[in-house]
Amino acid sequence: MKHAMFFLVILFFSNLSNYSKAEGDFDVRQHLSTVTRYGVVKDIVDNSFIPSVIPEGCVAIHLNLVARHGTRSPTKKRISELDGLGARLKLLISDAEKQSSVLDRIPSWLHGWESPWKGQVKGGELIRKGEEELFDLGISTREGFPYLFDEEYHPEIYTINATQVPRTKASALAFATGLFNGNRSDEPGKQEAFAISSGSNGSEIILRFFDYCNNYKNLKKKQEPVVNKLKEPYLDNITSALVRRYGLNFTRQDISSLWFLCQEEASLLDITNQACGLFMPSEITLLEWTDDLELYILKGYGNSLNYRMATPLLEDVVKSMEQAIQAKEEKRTPGSYEKARLRFAHAETLVPLSCLLGLFLEGSESEQIQEQPWKLPVDPQIRKWRGSIMAPFAGNNMLALYSCPATHKSTSTYFVRLLHNEHPIPMPACNGSDFCPFEVFKEKVYGPYKKLTFDAICNGKEGDNTPKDEL
Repeated sequence: MKHAMFFLVILFFSNLSNYSKAEGDFDVRQHLSTVTRYGVVKDIVDNSFIPSVIPEGCVAIHLNLVARHGTRSPTKKRISELDGLGARLKLLISDAEKQSSVLDRIPSWLHGWESPWKGQVKGGELIRKGEEELFDLGISTREGFPYLFDEEYHPEIYTINATQVPRTKASALAFATGLFNGNRSDEPGKQEAFAISSGSNGSEIILRFFDYCNNYKNLKKKQEPVVNKLKEPYLDNITSALVRRYGLNFTRQDISSLWFLCQEEASLLDITNQACGLFMPSEITLLEWTDDLELYILKGYGNSLNYRMATPLLEDVVKSMEQAIQAKEEKRTPGSYEKARLRFAHAETLVPLSCLLGLFLEGSESEQIQEQPWKLPVDPQIRKWRGSIMAPFAGNNMLALYSCPATHKSTSTYFVRLLHNEHPIPMPACNGSDFCPFEVFKEKVYGPYKKLTFDAICNGKEGDNTPKDEL
């Protein structure tokens, strides 16, 4: 697989020369991988897919939501990196001043630049834009499923779970405020009495499985140097281009830090003419690819362990649907059963779940992911594997359970509809439909993983996925 990846690097460079998108149409804010803001990409969809028409009489009776937290400030580690970049740029400028011939090529903003986050001792907090993203998502979720949210909030009807990380709790609060009070024009961030569960071992394994999976942590530690090695040709190519363009003696690490600064400026501050302005659109595309490459190998289809460890989350989704079906069959009165399970977590949660659902694959690849890792996508223009689409800030998967009247055309009365970033998306295991009979969903999507235990996947012999009934 290692040799295949290096071949992909070479192939990518040959494809990059064919990149033909006009610069005037290029919006860097849509190419920031997982640092992308929700609003700039949520409506980017595959126009070749025609969503299902929900049959007359079908009603949503339960909703599962898994959402990433909203836009956040840089983490503490990244703040330190940007502080170091400021010192490094001063040194580069100082050296350049000794060569007056290059001074007129240096962008003016580089002189005396300091990080906007300089001096901050904390990091990773949900910012105002992030609150607004989740608040608005709450409003649109209510509008999309009015029958589900026609009752007053109660924690046993609407379960809200978040990880222990403060930005996910704040995201959950902003979403709930929009969902239940948004029609009264409440402002994002207003404190409301919502029961947000977090912190128990059970819920953390469901939403932060990557922190509890020893085999995954060992695998990630081994793979990170491989990923860094794969990135080197990309970064070296761009480093050489920027050294020639601006006359500054940039290093590979400088380019990596400047790319991160570009992402933060564009996403958090709507500044696209400073760090982002250093790069050509084709170079942005290349840098985006390095992030997507890392996402693929460390969190996605690059290894089946990356997503199999999310089995407890998928199991929780299926069980909640079964409970909703039971409540419907027993004709229980509204208010006596759960109507929505709302979860707020991280990109490291959302991406593995999307992989379990078989999303963002090319063609027939979806038939093979349950057996083996699959090859990396290559073409930068048409690939489906994009961090900006899969897991932007506030990115989400919604699985809505519908109850439908029995007809002569179908023996099924319960169906699952999958929405990604609020748009219907096909499930390969359900014959490419976004509206799948529940029993088919249970058998084809969840079935291949239901006998796997988290302990066997994550704590047994590496690669051991022993079924429960064989332990």
